Amino acid sequence: MATTKAIFITGASSGIGLASAKLFHSIGWNVVATMRNPTPEHELVKMNDRRMFVQRLDLQDFASIQPAIDAGIERFRTIDVLLNNAGYGQNGLFEAIPREKVQEQFDVNLFGLMDVTRAILPHFRANNGGGVINVSSGAGFWSLPMTSMYSASKFALEGFTEALSYELASQNIFNGMKVKSVIPHGGVTSTEFGARFRGLHRD
Repeated sequence: MATTKAIFITGASSGIGLASAKLFHSIGWNVVATMRNPTPEHELVKMNDRRMFVQRLDLQDFASIQPAIDAGIERFRTIDVLLNNAGYGQNGLFEAIPREKVQEQFDVNLFGLMDVTRAILPHFRANNGGGVINVSSGAGFWSLPMTSMYSASKFALEGFTEALSYELASQNIFNGMKVKSVIPHGGVTSTEFGARFRGLHRD
């Protein structure tokens, strides 16, 4: 009997993360759906299904990362795929963006993603397999005025993803280990991302 696969998703409260959690659950996967502020009213929590496991994880709170991963492994015994989805955008003239807001953009879109990836790789290594999917953006290939920080973080993510794929492949320790980049563009108008892409704040 085949073992049920499990996926670990960051930023599952809304948008692509929420849709991904529901999709993988619908096709029979175990899902560790993480979000900054899970509430009893959230639809994934209300599912009350043994294959949907909601955990708190805030990419700006380093201490929240390992406990969420450990809880997912304890619940499902294994994690097969990491979906790094959490992220946000900010706009504004670069000259007017305070340094702390630049740091915040990279903490969420890049450094926090790196922290989650680094934390889960030993589990993949122990299982001799796994997969990493990073949700990037068309803004990681082209940029526009007023999006300098968001684009910079996504350009950096593209470089990190490509280099990581080569590194893990060269180690020859993973059986079928894959590192992929998903690049949404245009279609995000059907999510809440655009509404949150405003000014110098994070929801």
